Amino acid sequence: MGQSKKELFITHLFDAPRELVFNAWTDPEQLKHWYAPDGCTIEFKYINVKEGGTFHSCIHDPIHGDCWIKGVYDQVIFPEKLVFSMILTNENGESIASVAAGKPEDWPEETITTVTFTSIGNQTKLAIHQTVSEEDAKQTGAYQSWIKMFNKLNDLIAIKK
Repeated sequence: MGQSKKELFITHLFDAPRELVFNAWTDPEQLKHWYAPDGCTIEFKYINVKEGGTFHSCIHDPIHGDCWIKGVYDQVIFPEKLVFSMILTNENGESIASVAAGKPEDWPEETITTVTFTSIGNQTKLAIHQTVSEEDAKQTGAYQSWIKMFNKLNDLIAIKK
């Protein structure tokens, strides 16, 4: 057995109180404005941000096509932590193989995303951990997409402050 691959872990400092940043992750209206990579849009068939709540979303990518994802919120602790699953699906919400969704063969069909929000003065340190290999995330562009989405969120928060 070789060494297990390093999982995706990114931190980002937002110039805003953590309640503002946390709300941007849980308010569907705000999510629509930043929770998709550059050039893409996101649509929610449904979203219910509470423990045990579910979502089904689609990122519309003009180059790579649609990417449907559903998941369950395992933890919603205002304003400290979010834990949710992300499962690749089709438009009907049926699970599909990672290859069918345009991901590498060894991409997990379900990932767990943990987001923590830590106050540092008037700023918020956000840390995101995903149960997917960082190397695969960089090759597919998922890693870079998080960075770009955080930049969009910076802009959104600057307007709200």
